[in-house]
Amino acid sequence: MADINGTSPDAVQFRFRDDEPADHGTVTVDSFLDQSNANAVRIEPGDDARALLPHLERLMLVEVNFPTFGDGRGYSAARILREAGYTGELRAVGDVLIDQLSHMRRCGFDAFAPDKPLDEEDAMAAFERWPQVYQSAADTRRPIWALRHAGQHG
Repeated sequence: MADINGTSPDAVQFRFRDDEPADHGTVTVDSFLDQSNANAVRIEPGDDARALLPHLERLMLVEVNFPTFGDGRGYSAARILREAGYTGELRAVGDVLIDQLSHMRRCGFDAFAPDKPLDEEDAMAAFERWPQVYQSAADTRRPIWALRHAGQHG
């Protein structure tokens, strides 16, 4: 069967978007590429996010599965999609832990559906832990060096 149900919007614990969450299931990358009407996909470790690049305009939701906390391939998938211009919901699902939240946000994730609910207060502290950053990323925060040099050119 091509369809995998994906994560219910009810399972999304944190969402940093104003639009309505997608309320339908996701399909695998292979199934998505074979369909003309799918607009939600789930990337598993080993899937190549670059296969989705020609179809970004029709995607509402991309879920990236983190089956284990040590598997960092999902970070790369997120960066590839955001840097290519994907503006839809990018949802981290699976074994999402508190200490990963800030890094996931920097890579472009704007929704989180962890397997085990996270402590709300700890999660918010994690999202806000590093107000200054040192390098550019998929989020819109300006790195410290750019802030420092902006004052010299004005």
